[in-house]
Amino acid sequence: MREFTVPPVVTAPPVGGLADVVFDHAADDPDRVALGRRPAPGEPWQEVTAAAFRDEVLALAKGLIAQGIRFGDRVAVMSRTRYEWTLFDFALWCIGAQLVPLYPTSSTEQVFWMLHDADVSACVVEHEDHAMTVGSVVDRLPRLARLWQLDAGAVHELTEAGAGIGDDVVHRHRMALTPDSPATVIYTSGTTGRPKGCVLTHGNFMAEADNVVRRYDPVFRSRPGDEASTLLFLPLAHVFGRMVQVAAVRGRVKLGHQPQLTVAALLPDLQEFRPTFVLAVPYVFEGILAAARREAELQGKGRPFEKAVEVAVRYARAQESKAFGTGPGPGTALRVQHQVFDKLVYSKVRETLGGRVRHAMSGGSAMERRLGLFFAGAGITVFEGYGLTETTGAAVANPPERTRFGTVGRPVPGTSVRIADDGEVWLRGGQVFPGYLGDRRATEEVLRGGWLATGDLGALDDDGYLTIIGRKKEILVTSGGKSVPPLVLEERVRAHPLVAQCIAVGNDRPYVAALITLDQEAVAHWRAMREQPPVEPAELVRDPELEAEIRRAVVAANTLVSQAESIRAFRILVGRFTEEQGLLTPTLKLKRKAIEKAYATEVEALYAT
Repeated sequence: MREFTVPPVVTAPPVGGLADVVFDHAADDPDRVALGRRPAPGEPWQEVTAAAFRDEVLALAKGLIAQGIRFGDRVAVMSRTRYEWTLFDFALWCIGAQLVPLYPTSSTEQVFWMLHDADVSACVVEHEDHAMTVGSVVDRLPRLARLWQLDAGAVHELTEAGAGIGDDVVHRHRMALTPDSPATVIYTSGTTGRPKGCVLTHGNFMAEADNVVRRYDPVFRSRPGDEASTLLFLPLAHVFGRMVQVAAVRGRVKLGHQPQLTVAALLPDLQEFRPTFVLAVPYVFEGILAAARREAELQGKGRPFEKAVEVAVRYARAQESKAFGTGPGPGTALRVQHQVFDKLVYSKVRETLGGRVRHAMSGGSAMERRLGLFFAGAGITVFEGYGLTETTGAAVANPPERTRFGTVGRPVPGTSVRIADDGEVWLRGGQVFPGYLGDRRATEEVLRGGWLATGDLGALDDDGYLTIIGRKKEILVTSGGKSVPPLVLEERVRAHPLVAQCIAVGNDRPYVAALITLDQEAVAHWRAMREQPPVEPAELVRDPELEAEIRRAVVAANTLVSQAESIRAFRILVGRFTEEQGLLTPTLKLKRKAIEKAYATEVEALYAT
């Protein structure tokens, strides 16, 4: 058993709730630009001052009271990431209500389960399709009394309804809150079984956000003295997005919203909003690198680009070694090469993020070490972190001054990490949730003497850096008795530009095999560069050149493990695993059992010879 603790840098306040900062900041600096707001796609960004945000929050809170929302009520929101979500969050917190996020892609039955389990009394939806989804189950939800639609003027409607309510009514509600008061109920992604509602308190968010903001404050700005700003494009239905939202408001970081988590939609807004810091998932960083690579190849500069990637990786690796006292840092020749490529390549990569980003944070899934090294060498240090819904976001993250790429870092201030005897990661800290809604048995299974048993397997090094090996329940055990964590293999295969997804299989089988899906845009580009005509996906997966290229990715992954743990066979699939098929969670995690069931024929074929 190993354990590592980092003491807190901020102590949670003994009184009050999350909405208090909206009023405190407006009183301290009413003209500070607190948020950026885009009224509609294509329209210019509008500045929202701290005073204006306070007034909107207060007006909406009064409208909610006028419409029957009471202290302790739960109100669901089904929407993409947008300004109004943040407005509703803080308005509901003003009156002691709790927001229950619903993914906009949730199925009818998922929506019913969460609304029923959380005993929701009102619901906010983004548009008519969401309204129809909720409407289809409303007859089974006798407690659901109100439904508001953002695109049909919900904010204006509620503001008008609350015009006759006095400010003091809201403030009485707000003053009754304590850090132990529930702030939200977030349902787990549900890779196995029915989603469980994680109850997170105001104090959980305070402990998490305030310690992260204080620890990472210097990296929120491109240069000292810059106005800190971030563009939030993570789903606010996920704890990572909610933590970013709360931390930005509490930390006086200008916050903008972008509703589409695709690289194509995201890059134009990043270049216009020009944030100083971004928080994303590895998929976004992978997409940025892939887009830059394709652009270079189209210009006939593929080889110089790959050289620039290699120089960036070597440069960052040398800097990392120097930071940990194991090397002298980049040599003269490497520094010269780096300077040349900084003008030709790296500056253009930074420009895709708006030109001001020098630091970023990644979470949600593992980031491949080489990808992190490339961005660091290109002038954007990505701090990888790790956490769960049950820990209100990041419990572990790489520190700014000593980033160890390929790990998820050290405990954030106020957090302890323990590796149990069986290799499971346990966490303790002020951000750890009090339990699952109405599920005492499930709560007791994960909360053990103040520690949260995460279900993840990991290793702590002597400096307190944590490496995640995989999920306990996802370890493959071959028929020969070999235990294989699939994550390291899958992530390495997925690092290949042509690969979209990879899932390793092999439970009770003689060896490990894999199902692999393709990045169709990357494959189309790859074929075009070889002057090959477009083909149908069914024909594409039988292309011997493509198969040879994917085989190289598998061989590269196999170098990380022993022969007994290596991928012996693979199958390239025609389509991708999607959430609509029930094969991915809303956070794009693989549903392993569902995939193996859906592709049972393909799995059997891997072991037919």
